[in-house]
Amino acid sequence: MNDDRFVALFHALDRLPGPDHLEFPDGFDHDAAEERATALLTRLGQDIGPCLLGGAQDASYSFSVAVPAEATEAGVLLCVRLSNFGGLAVVTTPGPADHDDLAHAVRDGALSEADRGRIESALSDLGHTLVPQRLLHRLYDGVTRLTDDGDTFLGYGVHAGRATWWTRFFEHL
Repeated sequence: MNDDRFVALFHALDRLPGPDHLEFPDGFDHDAAEERATALLTRLGQDIGPCLLGGAQDASYSFSVAVPAEATEAGVLLCVRLSNFGGLAVVTTPGPADHDDLAHAVRDGALSEADRGRIESALSDLGHTLVPQRLLHRLYDGVTRLTDDGDTFLGYGVHAGRATWWTRFFEHL
């Protein structure tokens, strides 16, 4: 998918009807999300090595799968966050702003080509859409209250005090 199609997808997911909070859209099924996260944990455990499943509350993602550094060929911790929106997934190596995408992580030596293939295959096979980090760090220009200056979370997903698409789909809110 090219960058323009990802951005269009972000805007479409951002406009989904939802409750008064920003964590998930109407109809979000937490149990189904947990099943998908557990399936990813199992798959990556088989393909790469033992992994850990983490949960989140008050966030626009519910689960993450951590692949310990000792399990990866590059010896670098990997984390896969699973958004509550549209099956989006992102891989960090190890921080949310370290690499623009997985190709950049491979070039930088933070991820082996083999592990990249394993992660991409697992996510695709399980119905997730892998998003390049560089697109998530664009300033958020959506329709929710994240655009309000006084209501922005000042964490990983913020650039110069403003929310980004990372904030919208992969961060604590």
